[in-house]
Parts: sequence; C-alpha cells; structure tokens
Amino acid sequence: MAVQVEIEGPRTPAGFADTLRAAVDGEVRFDAGSLAAYSCDSSNYRQIPLGVVVPRSVSAAVAAIRVCRQADVPVLSRGGGTSLAGQSTNAAVVIDWTKYCNQVISVDASARTCVVEPGIALDDLNRALAKDKLMFGPKPSTHQSCTIGGMVGNNSCGASAQAYGKTVDNVRRLNVLTYDGTRMWVGPTTDSELDEIAAGNDRRAELYRGMRELRDRHLAAIRTGYPKIPRRVSGYNLDSLLPENGFNVAKALVGSEGTLITVLQAELELVRVPAYQTMVVLGFPNLEEAGRAVKRILPHKPWQLEGLDEVLINLEHSEHTVDTAIERLPSGRAWLTVQFAGDTFDEADQAAHQLMDDLHGSDATVSYLDDPGREQQLIELREAGLGATAHPAAQHENWEGWEDSAVHPNDLGDYLHDLRDLLNRFGYDESETSLYGHFGQGCVHTRIPFELRTADGISHYREFVQEAAQLVTTKYGGSLSGEHGDGQSRGELLTTMFGPELVGAFGELKALFDPGNRMNPGKIVDPNPLDSHLRLGTEFAHRPFPTEFAYPKDDGKFSKAAMRCVGIGKCRQSSSASGEVMCPSYLVTREEEHSPRGRSRLLFEMVRGEVIPDGWRSKEVRDALDLCLACKGCKVDCPVGVDVATYKAEFMSHHYRHRLRPMAHYSMGWLPVAALLASRAPKLVNAVTQAPLAARVLKRAGGIAPERQIPRFAEQTMTDWWKDRTPKSGKRVVLWPDTFTNYFHPAIGRSAVAVLESAGYEVALPERPVCCGLTWISTGQLGIAKRVLRRTIGVLRDEIRAGVPIVGLEPSCGAVFRSDAAELLPDDEDIRRLSRQFVTFAELLRDWEPPQLDVHALVQTHCHEHAVLTSDAEADLMKRAGIGREQLDSGCCGLAGNFGFERGHYDVSIAAGERVLLPRVRAADASSVIVADGFSCRTQIEQATDRRAVHLAELLATGLQEE
Repeated sequence: MAVQVEIEGPRTPAGFADTLRAAVDGEVRFDAGSLAAYSCDSSNYRQIPLGVVVPRSVSAAVAAIRVCRQADVPVLSRGGGTSLAGQSTNAAVVIDWTKYCNQVISVDASARTCVVEPGIALDDLNRALAKDKLMFGPKPSTHQSCTIGGMVGNNSCGASAQAYGKTVDNVRRLNVLTYDGTRMWVGPTTDSELDEIAAGNDRRAELYRGMRELRDRHLAAIRTGYPKIPRRVSGYNLDSLLPENGFNVAKALVGSEGTLITVLQAELELVRVPAYQTMVVLGFPNLEEAGRAVKRILPHKPWQLEGLDEVLINLEHSEHTVDTAIERLPSGRAWLTVQFAGDTFDEADQAAHQLMDDLHGSDATVSYLDDPGREQQLIELREAGLGATAHPAAQHENWEGWEDSAVHPNDLGDYLHDLRDLLNRFGYDESETSLYGHFGQGCVHTRIPFELRTADGISHYREFVQEAAQLVTTKYGGSLSGEHGDGQSRGELLTTMFGPELVGAFGELKALFDPGNRMNPGKIVDPNPLDSHLRLGTEFAHRPFPTEFAYPKDDGKFSKAAMRCVGIGKCRQSSSASGEVMCPSYLVTREEEHSPRGRSRLLFEMVRGEVIPDGWRSKEVRDALDLCLACKGCKVDCPVGVDVATYKAEFMSHHYRHRLRPMAHYSMGWLPVAALLASRAPKLVNAVTQAPLAARVLKRAGGIAPERQIPRFAEQTMTDWWKDRTPKSGKRVVLWPDTFTNYFHPAIGRSAVAVLESAGYEVALPERPVCCGLTWISTGQLGIAKRVLRRTIGVLRDEIRAGVPIVGLEPSCGAVFRSDAAELLPDDEDIRRLSRQFVTFAELLRDWEPPQLDVHALVQTHCHEHAVLTSDAEADLMKRAGIGREQLDSGCCGLAGNFGFERGHYDVSIAAGERVLLPRVRAADASSVIVADGFSCRTQIEQATDRRAVHLAELLATGLQEE
C-alpha cells in the first residue's frame, strides 16, 4: 500500500500517534483510509474513530490502553465489527483484536473448557475444537466472522441458544482490564472469597466492594426488575451479582459492550458436537399461528426452533439466494424449522417423529428431513435473512432499529400480531418488512424501511421505536434486545424497560468501573440519542457521481451501491467457506481495508466527502482497491451482493482519467492488441520475452512483477488454424475465440471444435477479430471497453439476431457477456440478446453423451465461473463422462488475470494460491488430471508447480481419440 497522510487533529493530543507507536508492539494507524474503514459497524450509526491500533499481543493492547489513559482518550475494543446496535463504532481509539490476538491458548477436553484470546472468530475456534468433538455452544448467524471478544461484549446468542443458552451461560471466567489499568481474572465468587477480596486495599478490592454495595442497595429492584424470559440481553447483568447466583463477576460483565472493561482472555465452557440431527419443517397459514404453535413444540425440547415468514421467503427468492431450500418448504405462508439432535440417529429421529405425532390433526403442514445437506440449506435460508431483508429489490433500503425484541415464547403469537399492527399503523409496508427469528426463545428479527435522511422520517423512526418499546416491555414484559444488545439503538429506551432505579444502578456500575466515561462512551449508560450519529441523517448529501456502469440493482447510482454493504462481515472469515471465493485478499492480509466490507466503507466515505474529500481522485480508496483481485467472489458470496470488482473498475476509470496510468494498465490492459501484433512473428517475440535480460527489461517497462514469467505466444493461432478447415454440417454455433485461447492456448480451441463437431454442431468463428473488452474492464479503461464491445457486436450482429448460440471457453470472457457488458451498455439490445444466448462449453453440451473417461480430475473452478456462470453444467458433463471429479475448495487461484502479473502483487497472488490450490496440486497423484478452464488458473499452476492443467475440452477430446 502507498504511504497515506495521517490525520491527527484537535481530537487527540499533539504527538499522540507517535507516543502510541513507541509504546505498542502493533500497527498504529491514523490515516484517513483506516478511519474510514472503521467508521461504521452493522448498525445505523457512524462515528469516525480517533485512530486504530492492531496489537500483536494482548500485552500490546494493554500498553495501548495505558497510553490512551495517560492522554485521557476514549477506547473502543472491537471484534468482528458486526454489531447491530452501534456498539462497535465510536469517536475513540479502536483496538482491533482480529488480526493477531486470535489464538486458542489451551483446551481441557475432559473438563470441556478452553481459554482463548478475544480476537478469535467463532468458526475458527470451533474448527480448532473439532478434533475433540467439542464446540462453543452459542452460534450467531455471523459465526464466520464474529469473535469471542465481541460475543462476550454483546452477550451473543444465535439459533443454537435454544439448546445452549446465551454467551453469558457459557462463560466460566474472564481476564479483564479496566481503563485505569487494573488487570484481573473474574468469575463466580463464594461469600468467603468475596470477603477476602473486599478486605484488600487495591483497586480490585474497591471494585468488588463497590459491586457488593451496589447490589445490596438495589437488591429488591434487581430481583424483580429483570424479565423472566429466555432472551433478555438488554442492560447490565446485575442479577449475576445476586447471592443466589454466586456473585459471578464474569457473567455480570458479559454484555457490557466494552463500556466497563476490555476482555483480554476468556475461559469458556464447551459442549459436545451433536452427532446426528433431524429437522421437521412446519407450514402455517400465517405468522401468528406459527408463533402460537411454539408453546406446543417446546416440551419436545428442540435443539433449534426458528421462524420464517412469507415476506422473507419472497425476498430471498427474488435474489435466488436459496431457491432449492425454498422449493422444498411445505405449503403455508409462515414456517417453523424445528431441529432435533442426539448422540444416535434413532434419538434424533424419534424426537422428530414424536413431534409430528403430537401435531397430527393440526393445521400445520409437515416436512421431515434427515438429510444433513437439506437441513443445512434451510439453516442457510434462515441465516440469509439479514442480507435478504436489507435491500429488497426495487424497494426502499431496510434498517435495524427494532431488530431483535424478545418476549416469552408463550406470548409470541400475540406479540407478532401486535407488532405487525404497529408496523402497519406507522406505514411500514408488509411486503418489505419481514418478521422472523429465534421463535423458540421468543426473539423476533426484522429490518424496517425507516427513512433516515429527512427530519420527518427520523422523527417517525424515533416515535416508532418508542411505541414499540412500550409494547414489548409494558404489555408483554419482554426485552428491547433479545440478541444484539443496546448500544445506541436502545440505550435511551432502557428506562422504559427497567425503570429509573435499575437504570440508575447501571450508571453506578459504569461510574465504579469507568469513572471518566472513557470506555466506549455513549452506549448503554448516558447513551447518545438513538437518532444521532446516524450513518445517513439530515446532513447526508453528496455531489452526483456520473458512472460508466449502470448499477441496475442500485437505481443506477454509485452512491447507493457504496451503501450496499450492511457490515455482516462474511467477507472477513479466515478461510473460504465451502464452495465460496470471497475474499482472497482479506484471507491473505487479514486487513479490514482489504475486505469487501472495508472497501465499501471507504467508498461510502468517499461519497460523503468528509473523511475522504477527494472523490474519484482519492489515494486512500485507490490503495484499498489496489489489492482487490477483481475475482467477483463478493458479487455472489456476499449476502447483499457487494460487487467490489465493478466498483474497482469504475473507480479506476475516473481516478486515472486524463492522467498517466500505471504501466501495467497499458501492457496488460491492451493485451489483445499486443497479442494480435505478436501473432505476426510469434517465434521472434517468444525469443525476446523468454531471454532473461530482455524479459527483465520488458517486465520493468510494463509494470510486470519480476518474479513472473511472460507466457509464450502460440506459433499458430486458433483463428489461423481455422482458416484451413472445412466446417462440418449441423446445428450452427459460434465458438468465441477469446484472446487467451486464440493467442496462447489454441490447442484448447482445436479440442473444443473436435468435441462440438462430435456432438453434431456446425462450428463457426467470427470472420473478423473480436474481443469482449475484459482486459480493459479489469484495468478500468471503460471507455475503450465500450468501444471494443460495440465493435464486437457489429461483427456478431447477424449471428446474434439469428439467435445462434455463442460458445465460450474462457470463463472470464463469458462473465463479461453475461454481466459486465450489459451493465456497461444497458441500452444496447444486441448486448442484451448476447447476454442471453452466450453459453459455456459445458452448458451447450447438456444433452450430449460424452465418451467415457476413467480418470480422476482435480478441478479448479475459475472465480468468474463461480460468481457469474456457475459450474453446475461442467460438473454434470464430467459426471456423464465418468470422470471422477474432485472439486478443489480453494477459492481464487490468486493470479486473477492481470492482478498477479502486476508489480507489487506477486506476494499476495502466490499467498492466495498457497492457501489450498498449489499445495493440493503438488500433492496430487501423477495419474490425476488437473482441470482448470481459466487461463489465469492454468498459468498460476504452471508457474508455481511442476504440473500442467488442462481445459475440460482438452480432456474430453482425448476420449474422442480413444473411441
């Protein structure tokens, strides 16, 4: 990354950043890019941090807080940054634990406990525990990226809390640090231990005496003032200090959202991973009936019990996110998914059938699942709720604000009815506002189309949440928050729920631990107003941003695309989820700015123009986008469809307009032209590019990484070979001669022709040179890309209008025609037609009976194929050919077109490949075939291993030769 100008202004003492750097073993950042990346969490709120510290150890974090204390600067301890109530955004020094302080310190499998650092993500912890068949019980839907420190801070829950309770129920002890520097282990305390500690003269003794005195002063209110429901997350856990609860200081501090202490280590209680699960899916005529059925189901002791409504299903269906799972739902307009677990299959199966027997004769429709794959699809359907409800297609954005209220499960049906009535009375459209959630514990999730840009809309929002707070607490004795905490969204509503005495007691606890209000100020106690510090607000304004792409899902506005990210943080998982690509650069660097979320934050701040005032000329945004591989993984893997590859191309188009570009943009952006010229004398060109001294000069001049080899040009192009052939008769198709196949790997084209003709097709090639414009798009030269596409359409117009299929071999070029081209030229009807009749090689051969090949194939799917084209047809074709297909779960190969060739990107490119792909290829048996349809993937494999990968067309063509 380039050096960035630091911002150290009137909000921090002079020299504060330098003092931090001198004292802290870690990364200390006060540049505009870092401040922008950490300005928001998953909530409605935005506060620009003072600076960011990424400590390399727990002791380094302690040192950072010491420096902040000496300068009287506030501190925010941040985990995954996925908080939905504003807990993890503040005008403070942000301590980001996730990059380094993410280790499992110890595991005691026999006692079912472990000790961990706060920055470890839940999924990473559970992967480490899997060998002992243990796990941490609570599992929020953000389990890929939420951290244990954040879960302790927010008292997180998730669907599995039905069986295992909230985080507070699974914490044994905490190693904590107060702002004044007191460090101590806390947990349950016997009366004698409490007396001994309180008799001391140190700060620890003062804290314990203060907590005991506070408890005793408010004993009656504490005993009677907390709702007796399974999902109460709001407020401080003063009830954990009651004598009957063992004066458990650790549990009292869980859910305090970083306002009292910083968690340095956590000792957790673990549970056994259930060996078997079954699921019963119940359909109901409406959501209220589903809610009322919960109390009949709970005696069966389900492992998970989730609720879904028709609005959520329609929203997810419109995005095609989980269509297979949706199609398998039983009839109804609302559903409950009831999961059972057991040590044996019979145990789980019997529980499911007992429930179905009990419901026999009821109005519920029933579907029984004992297939883990189908069960997982339905779990993913529920977990996709936040993404699906955030951006309803062609509708107003939806926001948190009343996201996770909770009541007793017996009251759920009536509460859902009253909440829907309240939403309707305030004009929040039923078609946009889904109600779903953890129904077995009475917790209801929703995102609501609040208008947060106008004074009237914000006033309406405030009035709604105030009435909703009265509804859930006064009428139903419920909780403002059943999962995501108070933060700023609900802090000022706590008096409605707890009354003035308990809220006053919260303030006393805050004053005891943090008398100067330096720990995450403005949350829970003395909270910022719920309608202040809004991400949008009445001051949100931006100048127009004319664009090259059309942004059809964002009303044609780049500013709206920059707001698409809702902060879920799925892009920040430490390893690719099964079958996903997102996000290779974050997986290598573990930097917030190198995640789609971080890049989205910078683009949003660029649109706002305050922290990043330079618009398209911003160096901070350029640097954050520099390591984006343009793999398009986020386009499909992100729950809300953030598309950083497109944003990057758009940004570069404007950033370099009328300016000199990096040399790599010329050498690789204009590759189709260079390849055409090279094809006139390929032997001579190869002799120059492969000569060490000449290659070194060429790479330096072209901005190419010195570690890379320049690929050889073919001595005969595919199009030259084609001129001497007589096409066979059959159904006409046009084979697309992409730059990579035509000039570098024409054998793939020859193989494809042989296969297509064997399948009965008459193959044609365009009569003149054509190009999809990919290399110009990936380097942000969008004006040229449009001209290239228009020229190509002119060459293919007759074929397009005749409906002739255009067959592609290179996935990245296919992705241009399926997606990018139509967004660059949205008004061109021929482009629109082409996007619909462009097919991949495997898609065209869906009905062909291929030759049988007794081989094992290790398959690397190209990122663009994953994101835009899908690899289903290829998998099916290989299966029909008898090929033993092993799909590598490796994500991006790391080369990613021009990215891995550009100077400065080699280390990241190789590190991405070394995660999974390259080691697996090196370890593959010599008899295994490596299949990679993408030129980038094949090149990365060839240059980093001693193996050569082939295109599927080449592999199938060998079968034709054997017939």
